[in-house]
Amino acid sequence: MLLRVFASLLLLPTLASAVTVEVVKLYHPLSFHNTDGVGDEAEGGEPIQAAVMARPYAITGAIPEDLVKAVAAPYQIASNAIGYKVKEANLLNLCKVTMSVEMKGAKLLVRFDVSNLEVPEDLDLVARHVVGLAIEAIRSTLRDYFKGIEDEEAFQVSIAVTGTNEGNATLKDLAVRFKVGE
Repeated sequence: MLLRVFASLLLLPTLASAVTVEVVKLYHPLSFHNTDGVGDEAEGGEPIQAAVMARPYAITGAIPEDLVKAVAAPYQIASNAIGYKVKEANLLNLCKVTMSVEMKGAKLLVRFDVSNLEVPEDLDLVARHVVGLAIEAIRSTLRDYFKGIEDEEAFQVSIAVTGTNEGNATLKDLAVRFKVGE
C-alpha cells in the first residue's frame, strides 16, 4: 500500500504538467531589410522587401486564438552571411503593432492596434504593407491549419484595425471578414 501511495505521488507532477504541444505551419509577415531579397508585390504590382512566409512552430494553448497570436512571435531569419545581423524580421514587432484575439461563439475576432505603429526608416515599406501582410499571414495560418474541416466546424474570422489617427485612418479600410472551413 505504501508503495502505491509513493508511486502515485511520483506520477502526480507528471500528470499535472501534461500539455499538448503540436507542430504547425505558421505564417509570418516578414521583412527582408538588410538583404538583397525581394518578396511579395504590393498593390499595383510593385515589389517590396517583405513577404508572408511559413515556418514550423511548436504551439500549445487555445486553438485558434493562440495560433493567431503566434503570428506575431519574434522571428530571426537564419543566415550563413557573416554581415547579416538582423535580430527581428517579424513586421508586427518591428513596427510596434499589437494584436488581440478572442473567440466569441463561432466567430474569431482579431484586432490590430496601430496606435504605436512606427515603420523604421530602414524598412522600405508603408504602414499599409505591414498590416496587409499581417492579415494575409493570419488568413494563411488559419486556412492551412483548418484545411479539411467539416462545414459544421467552420467559423467566421473578423479582422479589424484600431488605434488609427488622422495620418493613418485609411488603415481601417483593410478590415476583412472571411470564413475558415469553406
